[in-house]
Amino acid sequence: MDNIEDFSQFRRQSQKGILVIYINILYKALKAFWFLLFLFIQKFSKIPEGTLVYIYIGVAALLMFFLIRAFLIFKNFQFKIVHNHFILKKGILKKTNTSIPFDRIQNINFKQNIIQQIIDVHEVNIETAGSSKAEISIKALSYKEASALKQAITVLDNNSNATSSTETVEKPLLKVGFFALIKVSLTENHLQSLLLLLAVLVGFFQQINDLFDRLGKQDILDNYITKNTSSLESNVLLIVGFLILLSVTAVLSSLVRVLLRHFNLTVFVKNSTLEIYQGLITKKSVILKKDKVQHITISHNPIKKKLGISFITFKQAISGKVKKKQDKIIKIVGCKVIQVSAIKDLLFPDENFDDLVRNFSDSYFRIRLYFRCILVLIIINIGLYLGFGNSFIFSINSLLIPIFIGATELRFKKRYYLFNTDVLIVGSGTIETHKTYLPFFKVQNVELKQTLFQAQKNVADIVFQTASGKIKIPCIHIEKAKQIYNYTLFKIETSQKLWM
Repeated sequence: MDNIEDFSQFRRQSQKGILVIYINILYKALKAFWFLLFLFIQKFSKIPEGTLVYIYIGVAALLMFFLIRAFLIFKNFQFKIVHNHFILKKGILKKTNTSIPFDRIQNINFKQNIIQQIIDVHEVNIETAGSSKAEISIKALSYKEASALKQAITVLDNNSNATSSTETVEKPLLKVGFFALIKVSLTENHLQSLLLLLAVLVGFFQQINDLFDRLGKQDILDNYITKNTSSLESNVLLIVGFLILLSVTAVLSSLVRVLLRHFNLTVFVKNSTLEIYQGLITKKSVILKKDKVQHITISHNPIKKKLGISFITFKQAISGKVKKKQDKIIKIVGCKVIQVSAIKDLLFPDENFDDLVRNFSDSYFRIRLYFRCILVLIIINIGLYLGFGNSFIFSINSLLIPIFIGATELRFKKRYYLFNTDVLIVGSGTIETHKTYLPFFKVQNVELKQTLFQAQKNVADIVFQTASGKIKIPCIHIEKAKQIYNYTLFKIETSQKLWM
């Protein structure tokens, strides 16, 4: 294994990185201009031979330009480690120098897509709290180099002067096999998968619509849609079949998503870190440091509870500019009770949560939930009436109202909080049940909020601001809210622990 001193001088990634960078540039170009390729294929037979020659020359020149660009990116990308800092130089015309202290590094992730697996290189991503994506992405290192780099950073970051052993615990904390992942996929939120699928289809339809519009063939597309929509509306069997197809597709989508993301999921505990390995087409390895975790959420639904499994999400510090979909969330699925306990013991040693008493939100919270449900029902009914123009459509309320009532009662009953001297636990959920564990010293700011209506009921909301987002306890009695507010401020002011 390489020594830490091997990174004391500037070095480049593997020469295979030129191919990885080149393919990445081609992919981005194809993604941006795929419709031009579609037009070329469609009009190929009508393009004169003379024009085709110029097109081929232009494409060849463009491919050569991309290759030269990939080589220059590779050549100017150099990195080293000096005095507990990762130093990076990169750029072609605009040169940049980046220095990242080790204590800012949250994750060191390994990644391998199909191309990287074929040519046997690893991508190393170094993430910090203040970026929406990987701060540094090294596209091509051998496994030996990537492991040595990870070791160099983690050893120095733990203030260890000794040479660290690269061996991990032989027996993993968690290993989820293929059939276990199938169970996990069957217990997933299939409605979410269906909505994601519909979003993809809508986006694809929009692109097709734009393409037909550019070609001046919009009438053909509109007539095709109108004809098939009329046939669908007049055939009940087709509607039922379509709904069944959507349901099956949602389940299969969940299965594919889980297998692609979590295939061969293995978790090791090493010192104060979790090492997580998973992925099918794109293999990933994440080094999760204990002190970088802001809070965790342990979740399950009724089916998962019957099977005795949960999933754990780890929230880390994020920049205020990060979008929700880019939140630095790491998720471990298929955890059994003993594995959940082991992770809690790692993050919260010597903490006992068994004898704590649950405190629930005031009944005003239930009233507020029902008020919101009524507003949503009114909006749905107005939309359906305007869309179909038939009062018979209001009969759908016989289905919607019981669903809304059941969801509201579940959401109210699952809203609770409990805490000991060091950790706050907040429960939430509707169908799924979530339990969030937040150490008080991780709280950066706490707010006591009270609307005019809440003041009349002597209740208030408490909002805990952390580096990974907000955690809210809604509608609790004002006296309890003040006690929690003052105690949290006390813990923030007196804690000597670092939140990062």
